Amino acid sequence: MTPRTPDPPRTPDTPRTPNPAAAPPRTPAPPPPYVPGHGLLTGRTAVVTAAAGAGIGGATARRLLEEGARVLVSDTHARRLAQTQAALAAEFGAGRVAAQLCDVTDETQVQALFDTAVRLHGGLDVLVHNAGLGGTAELADMSDDQWHRVLDVTLTGTMRCTRAALRHFRDAKNAQGAQGVRRTGVIVNNASVVGWRAQAGQAHYAAAKAGVMALTRCAAVEAAAYGVRVNAVAPSLALHPHLVKVTSAELLQELTAREAFGRHAEPWEVANVIVLLASDYTSYMTGETVSVSSRHP
Repeated sequence: MTPRTPDPPRTPDTPRTPNPAAAPPRTPAPPPPYVPGHGLLTGRTAVVTAAAGAGIGGATARRLLEEGARVLVSDTHARRLAQTQAALAAEFGAGRVAAQLCDVTDETQVQALFDTAVRLHGGLDVLVHNAGLGGTAELADMSDDQWHRVLDVTLTGTMRCTRAALRHFRDAKNAQGAQGVRRTGVIVNNASVVGWRAQAGQAHYAAAKAGVMALTRCAAVEAAAYGVRVNAVAPSLALHPHLVKVTSAELLQELTAREAFGRHAEPWEVANVIVLLASDYTSYMTGETVSVSSRHP
């Protein structure tokens, strides 16, 4: 049997020597045209974590607004969060965009985030949990602190936000039940193809993302009792300016060549799938992790 070449992580931060022979050269497909909104989430309220900047979270916030939603964006970086809110509010209206600092490792801040959504908009319809932390360390040399930090942000942070959203949805259903009102909720978590595939130096990140997938499946079974769907996306290489700053051009070229289309994904292409999962077009879909790439095993 031919030995199998390890696949790259979603966040390509492994410091290794690029291997140009790892994938055959190909002519990359051009990026598709940007898809306009279709009002899929008109009138709904969404919370997006780790939404400051030009990555998947920021792209998702924009797509939700383009689909008609009101959006509460959160992040730990105050300056970038303020800039994101200002830019989106200028384009979509201040009444549809709010922002709040939130560290997903702090339960008090997580609760405050959801309380703000209720205070501003009377409730919550969609949670997109995007917060995660990567890093590179061989397991034999990995410290407990490195392990715990990645797991706390990426997996436990997902649990905290999923739990807070589920409590809100459950309580809202109970309150509305007596009036015969039917209102559903949606949670979309951001996992990674690394949750399926082995990668040296990524044991903590891979374990966390595999945990996000398992958490999503279990939460979906429990949430179905009160009309809530829980799914996840698993991107591979979605390029944005911050990633370019911390990754060598040679490594990005190799990782890009491994993709089926011979190019990286645009963050908004991942956001498109998130919006689809948040919409009524996937009303019978729950507990699934959707690979936004060709990197599913």
